[in-house]
Amino acid sequence: MLKTISFTLCILAFCGVVSAQEPVADKIIAVVGNRAILQSEYEINLLQEGKAGAEINDSARCEIFRSMVGEKILAEEATRDSALLASVTDEAVEAQLQNRINYYAQSQFGGNIEKMESYLGKTVYQMKEDSRAAVRDNLLATQMQSSLIQNVKVTPNEVQQFFNAIPEGELPFFPATVEVGQIAIHPDVAPEVEKYTMEKLEDIRRQIVEEGKDFGMMAGMYSQDDTKDNGGELTIDRKGFDPVFVSAAYKLQPGEISPVIKTDFGYHIIQMVKRLGDQAVVRHIILIPDITSVDLQKTLDKLGTVRQELLDKKITFQEAVGKYSNDKNAKMTGGMVYDQQSASSVLQLDNLPDPQMSLAIADLKVGSYSKPEIFTDPYTRRKSCRILYLRSRTDPHKANLADDYNRIQTVALQKKQNEYLMKWMLEKIPTHYLKMDPEFANCPGLTNWFRLSAK
Repeated sequence: MLKTISFTLCILAFCGVVSAQEPVADKIIAVVGNRAILQSEYEINLLQEGKAGAEINDSARCEIFRSMVGEKILAEEATRDSALLASVTDEAVEAQLQNRINYYAQSQFGGNIEKMESYLGKTVYQMKEDSRAAVRDNLLATQMQSSLIQNVKVTPNEVQQFFNAIPEGELPFFPATVEVGQIAIHPDVAPEVEKYTMEKLEDIRRQIVEEGKDFGMMAGMYSQDDTKDNGGELTIDRKGFDPVFVSAAYKLQPGEISPVIKTDFGYHIIQMVKRLGDQAVVRHIILIPDITSVDLQKTLDKLGTVRQELLDKKITFQEAVGKYSNDKNAKMTGGMVYDQQSASSVLQLDNLPDPQMSLAIADLKVGSYSKPEIFTDPYTRRKSCRILYLRSRTDPHKANLADDYNRIQTVALQKKQNEYLMKWMLEKIPTHYLKMDPEFANCPGLTNWFRLSAK
């Protein structure tokens, strides 16, 4: 199967194995047109596949190498298309590089850029330069592949033929899944509680600015999020954080402290520690206004009325979401809860956003609504209220077209797209110069690729 190697967020110089302490032996193992594939690139992809749980046998090694060769052919072809070439801008490459650095720094070093640079023995600038060409090739290949397969479709008849061709013993077993919607209403904070919270944070700021108390110590004592254990410190960028918070932070000079600001999460004061290119290291203290029991009960009562309208069929679920929900994500999702990784509304029952949701829908029938409940919003971590709606449920089962058509359709489409790409690749290979290391001479299919290539 041909697939574009999407260099993972831990690639090349970003990976801990590629450091001054643990160098990867390097040599050119393939040449595709004007592009080279390095041993280090290949080793990193092997490592990443292994971390993902794949078995790295000879077949897998050949497939990874072939995918890398395929990516270079796609990138070479993209350079022959002026529109595709123009679509991969310097800004797009820079953004991709920054996103990958941000991810790696956060996942491996808790967002500490200096610790990452020290471990790798390279500055952020050096990491970007080491990976710039590879990232550009990856973007070019991705654009080329997308343009090729965008018109490849699969018919219902083809989906059925694909499914019927799968041997009975090879049909996958799917876990229980549900589709859940919610009508969420976030209670307003009482004005006197807002005032008290703001005044308390103003006093904390005064103690730091006028009395010289240490910001990190005060964060550890008062801040109401996980950063308190780290003196309130976190690394931010302009895209991945609350825009009000980011705007206030980037106005600050190192050592300067912001006035009290309000975001969806609560009230903050921010201290700029240092700027690191597009990123910044800051400290912050957040106080979250309490929602009173009276306000929660008022909201539950309101949701009780909404639920009765739903039961009496005076309003549909979608209409109720639009009319009553004040959750920011509701307009984009129609009130449905989505899996963040798969971007699907079909959720595995043992992988719901919070345990409370699992309990609330345990006895619900499809098409029914839960009683109003108080829950903690996973995004803002504030108490809120909701009604849950169970749109669908499947029990653990062997794959079948009735329950799993969308999943099967997706796999059938991917197969057809891969077949189209493979045919296209074989047509284009004779127009490209290919050379490979003898180590891969016995890889199935690759020998034919290099035999067909331009000399």
